[in-house]
Amino acid sequence: YLHSNYIWRMCSWILYRVIMTPVAYLFMKIKFHLKIVNRSVLTKDKKERKNQKNSGIFLYGNHTQIPGDGFLPSILTFPVRDYVVVNADNISLRGTRTFMEMVGALVLPNHISGMKNYMKAMKYRIARGNAVAIYPEAHIWPYYTGIRAFKPDSFTFPVMYQVPAYCFTVTYQKRRYHKKPRMTVYVDGPFYSDSELKNKAAAQQLRDQIYQTMKERSAASDCEYIKYIKR
Repeated sequence: YLHSNYIWRMCSWILYRVIMTPVAYLFMKIKFHLKIVNRSVLTKDKKERKNQKNSGIFLYGNHTQIPGDGFLPSILTFPVRDYVVVNADNISLRGTRTFMEMVGALVLPNHISGMKNYMKAMKYRIARGNAVAIYPEAHIWPYYTGIRAFKPDSFTFPVMYQVPAYCFTVTYQKRRYHKKPRMTVYVDGPFYSDSELKNKAAAQQLRDQIYQTMKERSAASDCEYIKYIKR
């Protein structure tokens, strides 16, 4: 998870910042006509966080695009570097692991033995002031305009490190001359866990706050490019 090799780190910086950051921005602008609302909340308390032991943040979003969901956090947090928590199947294709790690994939371990290094990397990134993006819905539903119920498990991290959490809600709107909708992303926060609650209860409270906020923001979608029917 953590690489000390100077050449590896230099290549990672070039790939992430020089190549993939502009590619991500152009891709999202051209394909989705991306509009971001309220992005400034991510930087309002940035100076205050610098004086704290852990100066990073956690981002939670709804999971509706490939590769858009990998690109979006880097646009939201720029110039702060972000890392995205992904399942191991994202590096299952031969030759993809190094590339995915270099551009910021924080891979969930397949085995309990890998959890120690995973948690060490998470702690290191937050201490360094990075942003860690998590998609609590877990599975991608392309162009879905609702917010699916998700568990509080991933919300234990902001509680554990006592750092703020933010959410971003992807919504879709009709375009006059194109079948595919444009994308508007709403950013909200910061949300803080209640220090008087035990970790599990605090994570649940944080989850409920963010879920409710995302549900309210999702009402901004005015079209269904893909219709989902419960069977």
